[in-house]
Amino acid sequence: MPRNAWRKSSRSGNNGQCVEVRDRGAQVDVRDSKAPDAGMLSFEPAAWGMFIDNIKVSH
Repeated sequence: MPRNAWRKSSRSGNNGQCVEVRDRGAQVDVRDSKAPDAGMLSFEPAAWGMFIDNIKVSH
């Protein structure tokens, strides 16, 4: 995935209920795909990685 490119999860359907993520190197940004101009949350890569790892373990 190119840096700074927004992407949706491969598990997202076409119902508009998804988030988009982009890797900017020093941080990972997350936004609502239905309202991309409404703001975003930013995480340090290590924190984002721990979040994703915990999701994988719980599912």
